[in-house]
Amino acid sequence: MNFALEIHPAEIAFDTVSAGRAITAINHYPCFGFNHDSGHLAYQGVDHIGFVRAFPKRFFRVHLKAVWWGHGDSEVGVFGGHTSFGDARRFWNFHSLGCGDVHFEDATVALNDVGYDGPLSIKWEDAPMDHLHGAAESAAFARKLNLHASTLAFGAAFQKRRES
Repeated sequence: MNFALEIHPAEIAFDTVSAGRAITAINHYPCFGFNHDSGHLAYQGVDHIGFVRAFPKRFFRVHLKAVWWGHGDSEVGVFGGHTSFGDARRFWNFHSLGCGDVHFEDATVALNDVGYDGPLSIKWEDAPMDHLHGAAESAAFARKLNLHASTLAFGAAFQKRRES
């Protein structure tokens, strides 16, 4: 059985360095890994693509959750200032997939590159949006992502057709 820690502030691992320390602290136990959520890394300024590449075999789950940052009036900083989600004063807020600043296409490429083939789940949080509209919008965006890497090299796909 695997344990997938979700990386975000208030957990024992919230960025690439603290995740590496957590792995070291448990002596690289192979069943310890991560629930990757690009949104939690991105609004902190952590390279979420670099995180995937740093721990290629440690992803047991992936959440797709959009976030934007730097669009509010920034009276409230990165840690949220004990304000509610959706508060316009916040430095960052969660949004529907496709409506934030996270580049999910880049994340998909990185997850394909490291061989991730586990579950994807949409974690929808968008305070000002109607939940039924947001869920449908996010599901449509997620369907466009290609999380299944080709098993053939580019040229091999064409070669196979010529031989038939």
